[in-house]
Amino acid sequence: MERRSFLKNAGVGLAAGAVAMPAIAQNAPTIKWRMASSFPKSLDTLFGGAEYMARRVAEATGGKFHIQVFAPGEIVPASAVFDAVKDGTVEMGHTCSYYYFGKDPTYAFETAVPFGMTNRQMDAWFRYGNGSRLLGELFAKSNIMLIPLGNTGTQMGGWYRKEIKTVADLKGLKIRISGFAGAVLSKLGAVPQQIAGSDIYPALEKGTIDAAEFVGPYDDQKLGFNKVAKFYYYPGWWEGGPQVAAYLNSKKWAELPKEYQAILQLACADAHVDIMAKYDAKNPTALKQLVGSGTQLKQFPKEVMDASYKAAMELYAETSAKNPEFKKVYDDYKKFQDDQNLWFRIAEGAYANFMYSKR
Repeated sequence: MERRSFLKNAGVGLAAGAVAMPAIAQNAPTIKWRMASSFPKSLDTLFGGAEYMARRVAEATGGKFHIQVFAPGEIVPASAVFDAVKDGTVEMGHTCSYYYFGKDPTYAFETAVPFGMTNRQMDAWFRYGNGSRLLGELFAKSNIMLIPLGNTGTQMGGWYRKEIKTVADLKGLKIRISGFAGAVLSKLGAVPQQIAGSDIYPALEKGTIDAAEFVGPYDDQKLGFNKVAKFYYYPGWWEGGPQVAAYLNSKKWAELPKEYQAILQLACADAHVDIMAKYDAKNPTALKQLVGSGTQLKQFPKEVMDASYKAAMELYAETSAKNPEFKKVYDDYKKFQDDQNLWFRIAEGAYANFMYSKR
């Protein structure tokens, strides 16, 4: 049976009881919220995932709780979602917390950090580790409540106009990347550029930048990066499992009826899984099409990976030394990740490596 139909009709996850309970439809208030997204409408994975969440909320409340999703620029720019939710300009946002690295690098842990956790490991840290508590306390200082709402899985390392054979090839490389990853690459001589997703294509085409990272095959193909840069590198070591989040204005959240709070949390959890599943379903075909059209798939040389890892560890130590909040979160994050990797390398890793060898 088709998954969404099963969820809707059988009542798994978002509970058909929530839809079938006439008390909600009859007695609950009508509430309309606005959600500002950092993602363009062309990305039916991320922007579409927020719309899917909003539909689930509407279905479960008989249309009483309506959330409208707005693309960047319709209310606020992509980079302004944090402040829009904090200040109450909108009730909700859908964004990546590492976009706000400049405010405090600790925010990056909510999305992804270089050589960080994978999607499943992040879910484990948030649900059964201290991730939700630690980051919840951090964001609460800005009047924001977090709910995970999507993950892309390990991303690609981006598009390059020339090959990257040694660490020396990174020197002077103008690459569209920001946040923690940009700081790491700066240590290796690269020149990070902060460019909105919609501006990447013309920047690559004109040679204003030499390289750009975005997401992965499905999204990258939509934006046509293969037409202006032929080398496609992997893995995106700065995004092992980047999580996307729903930001909620804390005051507005507190005003919601308890039933609506539960429904919203369940709808986000459903969409969180749906977004990752969609990427896993769509990326293989997109990658084959890209390679078939002439894209040259390249793995980062071990020399580059080792140098990047060393630079990242140095940056973590430097940042921890001057930012107590960062150190508190990083110490917990790293310990959890180390335990996760110890486990994943056994059954999961051995099985995956064997199966990959048979392809």
